[in-house]
Amino acid sequence: MRVAGLVVDVPDHPGPGILFKDITPVLADAEALTTVATELASYVGHADVVVGIEARGFLIGAAVALVAGTGIVPVRKAGRLPRVAGARTYDLEYGTATLELPADTIVPGARAFVVDDVLATGGTAAATCALLADAGAEVIGFGALLELTALGGRDALAPIPVHALLPV
Repeated sequence: MRVAGLVVDVPDHPGPGILFKDITPVLADAEALTTVATELASYVGHADVVVGIEARGFLIGAAVALVAGTGIVPVRKAGRLPRVAGARTYDLEYGTATLELPADTIVPGARAFVVDDVLATGGTAAATCALLADAGAEVIGFGALLELTALGGRDALAPIPVHALLPV
């Protein structure tokens, strides 16, 4: 309940009619961040690596990896990595986006647990999982702080197990 109480609703951001869930207060609170990292790390299982999705997924993912005793690999938006192992373009409501995996971070056969701050429609999460599969990794689970259940993102990830701490 403490963590949920720290999430702030910001109406009309980044555009009219959108209710943005600001998790910055969760990240700033040591007790809340520790709770989130510990809870999500409990789902990592036998993963070799945690993969964090840009940008807030990096922060949560790094904390999860630390607790779970794994490394962290950031999946970045296109053009931000100096060396790229692979890229995956996917559709958004308003166009397309591309994610990139850094070179020399995922070995074929690696087991990956993917972390992001929010699971909404599942497009970014599904593209990340596909990018990891392209690199030969097995995605063994996905974890998020928040899940916007009405948007059906969990369906886009099936059959990957999805763990969301705060379904809203």
